[in-house]
Amino acid sequence: MIKSVLSACLLGILLLTGCQYDDNDLGMYKENGNTINVTDRNELYNEDDMNNGNDDTDHFGYVRHQKSPVAGYEKLSTETPAINREQIANVISTLAVQLPNVQDVATLVTDDEVLIWYQTNSDNRFETADQVKKTAISVVPRYYHVYVTDNPNLIRQIESYSQMDTNSLKIDRSIDNLIQEMLKSPQGRKLNTGENENGEGYGEMNENLDKDMKDR
Repeated sequence: MIKSVLSACLLGILLLTGCQYDDNDLGMYKENGNTINVTDRNELYNEDDMNNGNDDTDHFGYVRHQKSPVAGYEKLSTETPAINREQIANVISTLAVQLPNVQDVATLVTDDEVLIWYQTNSDNRFETADQVKKTAISVVPRYYHVYVTDNPNLIRQIESYSQMDTNSLKIDRSIDNLIQEMLKSPQGRKLNTGENENGEGYGEMNENLDKDMKDR
């Protein structure tokens, strides 16, 4: 009887030791379906962790995706993740209000556009617009277009869309009209030779299908 108990205890210790070895030495990657992560990921731009001195924010970020080897399941493993638009808007406003000569920032994020109103006391409106715009571009996915304005009369219009969504009646036309007004304000420099000030591309493969403001 005693020998059986000792054998069971020894087996348990060996299993526990093996698990610790896997976790500490071989198990740095945690698999979840076709995604392999170094550590569990928190919400994108988790500002609470940053402000509380959480050591997790010191870690590098690494994620690896693989297509499913099972025929017919590729779509499940390569779906585009949805982004939290309100969280993205919060990040943009938080970063932009820290720019020199910028006192107030309001950001609206749609399905493919970022609309930013800001208040500034800068004498160089062009440079400030360029800084605000590039701050937003550094945060959002690359297919987004960014429009900025320092016109105090437009803040209420931007705020009025905060409770709407992509399914709201005639929302696209209404947003386009607002952007046309925003474009009367400085937009900063062209991003590069292939994109204008707002990140709208030239000669893209879907040029005849996109809804860039430069084509209107």
